[in-house]
Amino acid sequence: MNRLSRADLWSLEEYAEKRAQFRARVMQHKKHRQVALGENARLYFEDVLTIRYQIQEMLRIEKVFEADAINEELDAYNPLIPDGSNWKATFMLEYADPTERAQQLERLLGIEDRVWLQVQDCERIYPIADEDLDRSRADKTSSVHFLRYELAPTMIAAVQRGATISAGIDHPAYTVGGVPLDGPTRDSLAADLAPASIN
Repeated sequence: MNRLSRADLWSLEEYAEKRAQFRARVMQHKKHRQVALGENARLYFEDVLTIRYQIQEMLRIEKVFEADAINEELDAYNPLIPDGSNWKATFMLEYADPTERAQQLERLLGIEDRVWLQVQDCERIYPIADEDLDRSRADKTSSVHFLRYELAPTMIAAVQRGATISAGIDHPAYTVGGVPLDGPTRDSLAADLAPASIN
């Protein structure tokens, strides 16, 4: 569901003309695609629009216009688009001070596996982290991770009936209780899910 192709992208010249308006649209859209988990962690949920923007920006920065190179970017980014039965998110640990960041990344080893989502009264969903490459080392985690949350059909159906969604972290060095997603964010994530068929 929802894969981007070269036909979905603007050329570098077209993007230069449309970038300001497109960027404003994406920034507004992203406001309802994120959730803060405490002071130093945040989930940014990806979808077709956010990934299209990331690809267009990457092509612009690297001045990529050859078909093979564009296809390489598509192959790298398409797996980050939810496919109807899951949510996909960029998880970021945000510490402005470099010294503090280095210390915290050592303390928070393994945190990417402990960032959970929950659909109302259903079981918590823990992510499959960093499928493309391992971002952690033996002694520290990374400040950026890519997470996939797979939902059971009953969870999808509950979301589409209006169930609440909450998020949290249960790492021993960074614990955040259930943070309820606000209405616009909940509705934006509900739109990522295909209608559930339950036997």
